Amino acid sequence: GMGGGGMGGFGGPGFPGGIQPVQVDQTLLRPVHVEIDPQIQQVKNQEKEQIKTLNNQFASFIDKVRFLEQQNKVLSTKWELLQQQGPSGPRKNLDVIFENYIQNLRRRLDSLLGQRGQLESELQNMRQYVEEYKTKYEEEINRRTAAENEFVVLKKDVDCAYMTKVELEAKVGALTDEINFLRCIYE
Repeated sequence: GMGGGGMGGFGGPGFPGGIQPVQVDQTLLRPVHVEIDPQIQQVKNQEKEQIKTLNNQFASFIDKVRFLEQQNKVLSTKWELLQQQGPSGPRKNLDVIFENYIQNLRRRLDSLLGQRGQLESELQNMRQYVEEYKTKYEEEINRRTAAENEFVVLKKDVDCAYMTKVELEAKVGALTDEINFLRCIYE
């Protein structure tokens, strides 16, 4: 390296045109900020919202299914009680009404179970999609970090080369001054 000690002997005290102080470009010393792409953040937030919505829908379907199953039990119990009362005229009509009602409840239950299956598969796809996106996002972050590190190394090299150039220019200046001074003495 070329430290300050390497310049001894050039330009004594009060020597005209001595070594000038080195000016450092302050902008080179500022830290590098590589921001995360706001679009990636926006997509991640949208995905979170979609998953939240799907989870809520799923929970509400499960509640509906439970409610219908309870209703079914209540009706089955009523039905059994009515059957135990024995045959009578109005009971025949009730049979039909209850049968229809139970059939209707079963259809609603089947429909809800179908929707539940569909939601489960949508939720699964969404989770997989988020997982893939997370992987891509992490790869991108790693690439950016590597690029930042590379930039820091290159910046150090440039700074070092710049300092060496400044030191060499200072030495050339000092030698030129000394040569001119010696010429004056010997002429």
